Amino acid sequence: MNSHRILVVDDEKLISWSISTMLEKAGHSVATAASGTEALQKFQNFRPEVVLLDISLPDMSGLEILARVKEENEDVTVIMITANSNADEAVTAFQRGADDFFGKPFCLETLRHVVDKALERMKLKKEVDIFRRERRKKGDFDQLVGRSSKMVEVFKLINVCSRTDAKTVLITGESGTGKELVARAVHLHSARSDRPFIEVNCAAIPENLLENELFGHEKGAFTDASRKQKGIFELAEGGTVFLDEIGDMPLQMQAKLLKVMETKRFRRLGGEDDVEADVRIIAATNQNLPKMVADGGFRGDLFFRLNVMNIRLPPLRERSEDIPTLVSYFIRRLNDEYGRSVEGISDDALATLTGHNWPGNVRELRNSVERAMMLEPSRTLSLGCFTDDFQYGGGAAESSPVPAGSIASDAPGTLSIRLPSDGLSIEEVEKQLIILALERTGGNQTKAAQYLKMTRDTLRYRMKKFGLSESGWQDDAGDDKEGELGVPRRTERPTTTWRTL
Repeated sequence: MNSHRILVVDDEKLISWSISTMLEKAGHSVATAASGTEALQKFQNFRPEVVLLDISLPDMSGLEILARVKEENEDVTVIMITANSNADEAVTAFQRGADDFFGKPFCLETLRHVVDKALERMKLKKEVDIFRRERRKKGDFDQLVGRSSKMVEVFKLINVCSRTDAKTVLITGESGTGKELVARAVHLHSARSDRPFIEVNCAAIPENLLENELFGHEKGAFTDASRKQKGIFELAEGGTVFLDEIGDMPLQMQAKLLKVMETKRFRRLGGEDDVEADVRIIAATNQNLPKMVADGGFRGDLFFRLNVMNIRLPPLRERSEDIPTLVSYFIRRLNDEYGRSVEGISDDALATLTGHNWPGNVRELRNSVERAMMLEPSRTLSLGCFTDDFQYGGGAAESSPVPAGSIASDAPGTLSIRLPSDGLSIEEVEKQLIILALERTGGNQTKAAQYLKMTRDTLRYRMKKFGLSESGWQDDAGDDKEGELGVPRRTERPTTTWRTL
């Protein structure tokens, strides 16, 4: 039997001791209270899942405590106990949320049976709630809207992964493209749909806590480990573990994850026995994992193990033909959410949306439509409901201040950047910015590093990475080719004309 927290509230010490002893022998964690005031305090601190509550207490009625407990947490199971069992008390107790009613005197074995039944009902209720929540989320699959050829390929891969029960799936794509929706779709359209789907953001959990989060721990494994705790792999048994931002997982944890994937077994912190893991692992990232493997930031063996089935989500700029369909879908969904009756969007507004580059992808598009619906008083979304910087900030092709795919320095301290439709290399952008900072400072690496908000050592490392340290820029400590105030100069000043990326 799993351990549960149970609070026994009774002013008769012998009865309280007998019940608590019986429950502790059954493996539960038990706290006792002899008055209503003490019971309410224990309820706040102990956070019980089940309360055995005597109706007659010295300072207040158990029915009053029942009402306050249910108001605080309606999911807690409360079993009322009374020496003067009568129909009126029972009706009142059930009206206030009691789950069962028990009269004195009683047999401890019978009481244990009542508690076990209550715990079983509580477990079933939780499972039903989880099932209903997941079924409601199944509708989120529809948010993967699109008729473009690239989205059709995504839908086909989702179907293949769901139907074949692929044990590992890797989802790649930029932020905002809907990687979590794809992961849920794979889960909810598979034979595992009635089992848990648990998400872990590998970038949000500190490295020293991630192993405990995934695998759990045994009692006494560390200072605060007062009881055994299951990890996500154990809680998701038979279901799916979604490892979001897998590229941010520490290398040490990558090795342990690889072992779990290969052996289907893991060990809790402080444990001596292996635990079997029947879960599907879906990982997602917006990073370039092959490049991270080459740079030593991600394990190659783990990448190849994860990359059995790869679903790449295209950025919205690569499927702009889906934007009208997405906008119509978001309007319908937001009408329901906000109680609005927006019928559509004006032609000029839709043209602006379709021409925008959407660096934030589908998430950014939804946010823009949502904001417009809050501002729009009529039934048609007009261009004026979108922000000025969205309309004229360079999202549409005709508003770009520089040629597509270029970076320019218009004035000191300003940059104009145009993202081309086929994307660009962020490393090339970084290289160009470093050159610009060095130009501005006459080659002074310390000042250039200050411009770029980085340390001088970091700047020197990146200069070496991009081959700039061999291009004539001299170190601050050098004594050759110094200009006024001892600032080193570049041997040959680079051209100020930015190259097309």
